[in-house]
Amino acid sequence: MLIINIKENESIDKALKRFKKKFEKTGVLKALRSRTSFTKPSVKRRSEVIHASYKQKMYANDNY
Repeated sequence: MLIINIKENESIDKALKRFKKKFEKTGVLKALRSRTSFTKPSVKRRSEVIHASYKQKMYANDNY
């Protein structure tokens, strides 16, 4: 459970913004969306390889 302490003279908007940021960092919503549909292990692996190669290219181009 997330607990957000509202500081003195703090608006509700700022507190809500802090709550949303904390909630997003937990990854609950992302996990829920990933569980709604099944992805085959081969497709998962392929997307991870594609993402890794993309990151590798980005870091390789950054050294120049």
